[in-house]
Amino acid sequence: MPQRNHNCCSNYTRSEMLRASAAQAGKGLPAIETGMPLPAGTGLSRRTFLSRSAGLALAVYGAGKLPFAAFEDGIAHAATNGRILVSVFFDGGIDSMSVLAPTGHPQYAGLRPTLALGPTEGTAFAEDTSLRWHPSASPLATLHGEGKVSTFPAIGYTSPNQSHFTSRHFYEIGELEVGARTGWLGRYIDRTGADDNPLQGLSLDGSLSPSIATASMPVAAVDDVTDYDMYTHGVGDPVAAPMYNSFGHFGDLPADSEPMGQVRNATAQTSDLRELLATFEGFTPPVAYPNTNFGEKLSGLAEMIGRGMPLSCVTVSAPGGYDTHSDQAQSFGNNLGRTCDAIYAFQRDLEARGEDDRVLMEVWSEFGRRPDENGSAGTDHGAAGLAFVIGTRAAGEMVGEFPGLTSFDHDDNLLWNSDFRGMYCSLFEQWLEEDAEGLIPGASGLPRYTLVS
Repeated sequence: MPQRNHNCCSNYTRSEMLRASAAQAGKGLPAIETGMPLPAGTGLSRRTFLSRSAGLALAVYGAGKLPFAAFEDGIAHAATNGRILVSVFFDGGIDSMSVLAPTGHPQYAGLRPTLALGPTEGTAFAEDTSLRWHPSASPLATLHGEGKVSTFPAIGYTSPNQSHFTSRHFYEIGELEVGARTGWLGRYIDRTGADDNPLQGLSLDGSLSPSIATASMPVAAVDDVTDYDMYTHGVGDPVAAPMYNSFGHFGDLPADSEPMGQVRNATAQTSDLRELLATFEGFTPPVAYPNTNFGEKLSGLAEMIGRGMPLSCVTVSAPGGYDTHSDQAQSFGNNLGRTCDAIYAFQRDLEARGEDDRVLMEVWSEFGRRPDENGSAGTDHGAAGLAFVIGTRAAGEMVGEFPGLTSFDHDDNLLWNSDFRGMYCSLFEQWLEEDAEGLIPGASGLPRYTLVS
């Protein structure tokens, strides 16, 4: 990996642009460079794309009419066990050796001459005292001390790919072959979901998360639970509200063809979802959240859970970026702190509402970083990464072990010892109570980890 004088690599920036534009409804599908995997959820023909979005800035994917009052019915059957899985993404490949620093390993200081934590910085990791939590991760250390954090210190897969785009694609689709058009959680929604509940899969990033891309069931993408709206170029108040109301009425009209019927239903769902989320304006959470956009997203999500909204799988990106090729210390602690502070508040909010026993968070990144820092005070793309499962019902145990700093793979990267697909299988079977066979390719041959207490 060449050293760089900026904080992220150019193909990462480009891949993120492609991914974002591909996933936004109403903007068409971009060209993807030959050899690059198509993000899950973008494999739409012109006909199916139009039938799902009608060329409007709709944020609901799939079909099936959902009258506003039907949300009450959706709550009853949206998730058979009432459990919710929230997937949080560390964007860019987070440095696991900074989150859990191996300060007790004699090779560490030599590998990290400027980035190494001191031997007494942060909190000791109780399950392996050779590791210490980064000071900005102290909220996670607190939850870990309460038995609410399961930790994967070295998660990955065979023949790791160090492309942001490809490795993230593998994690999103739950397999190691490019080309899938549905996400690992999207396949679960297709199997267990309802055609009248777009909230069963909710992306809180304003565009469709490939992880929840479905083949048939509706899911929703909003940027903020408390500020959900649709955008039409050149149209604002006072025209916008009547226009969107007219879109909603369009959903009540008869349709003389199957494609137009899907257009009608998708439009009606989007209008109803917009109307529903407008009622979340001005609520007061039971705990204090950090004054950040990520904190607002999780606060709104907790309010939705508290009101009994029919959620099942939720995805959201953590704040900041972790493609830290240079000057890592300048941004890493701040970004990690904003994430951990909000996750801590979210957990305490769920506990205050009595909803904590039915929500788990899965926190992941597309890969880790190299064990040695580069010449720009940063770290380059590595292999073994980091993942957490967080919640009251988490088993609270380390999965695998830190692989040490005396032996690396053939590219001099940390060795991985837990398969991310095994984590997915375990979450399906232990938390969502659904057989992973048929949801994760090769599930029968993958390991299972104890993740739920």
